[in-house]
Amino acid sequence: MNIIEERFAVHVDDYKHYDTDKLRKHFLIEKIFAANEVLFTYTHYERIMVGGAMPVDKKVPLEPVYQQKADFFLERRELGAINVGGAGAITVDGERYEIASKEALYIGRGAKEVVFESNDAGNPAKFYMNSAPAHRTCPIKKVGMSDAKVLEMGSSDTCNERKINQLLISGVVETCQLQMGMTELQPGSIWNTMPVHTHSRRMEAYFYFNIPEEQAVCHFMGPADETRHIWVGNEQAIVSPPWSMHSGVGTANYTFIWGMAGENLDYTDMDFHKPHTLK
Repeated sequence: MNIIEERFAVHVDDYKHYDTDKLRKHFLIEKIFAANEVLFTYTHYERIMVGGAMPVDKKVPLEPVYQQKADFFLERRELGAINVGGAGAITVDGERYEIASKEALYIGRGAKEVVFESNDAGNPAKFYMNSAPAHRTCPIKKVGMSDAKVLEMGSSDTCNERKINQLLISGVVETCQLQMGMTELQPGSIWNTMPVHTHSRRMEAYFYFNIPEEQAVCHFMGPADETRHIWVGNEQAIVSPPWSMHSGVGTANYTFIWGMAGENLDYTDMDFHKPHTLK
């Protein structure tokens, strides 16, 4: 079964009065994976859903949730899944796709039966997922790291040398509005998305993983002139509103997956804010 929680949109003026508990309640998703379950958070930012499937010793189906009022999950939606665990497979309407670690699968609107499974219960697959409403059907496509469009950004001098792997993005995969990719911080670098930016044309979700035990990432959000922070643990996610910049710094090296939904599919559509202007 799918287990769901719901997050309503927050106005920027209201956000300014939030204490730590309220920030975490509205923007942090603490649990993405549970054994043999599908977990989702249904947000009111572009109606994006953020979640994960972790099949261990049985197959786990993707089922509709009550907010959708749909006969099947992808009746009016598209979905991207990126495996951050052991090798596994996703079967879509009878066709099986083997998905290794850090490989992705895009599934377009209209797919009726989606089933997740792991190849080894001792090292289960962990499918991190984003799903957004879709107005048309785009083809199913598997994307490996060798298929990704790769951007090399930052430098060791500013501790933000990173490799951006654009997986489910225009030019690699045809989608309606969903975009996803994986950013890998290079050894010695701990800052992501610096200089920071906003893009009011779309929202974003961040999923942090490969954070070493007893370490954490400090995620920064908010308008550039009134920022806040949330401490994030391994395999947790942040929902970032369209009015919020988004960046993070870790106490150790880490990797994160970004997912976006909204009006604009142009990855370079960003309004930048230089570090010395932040407050």
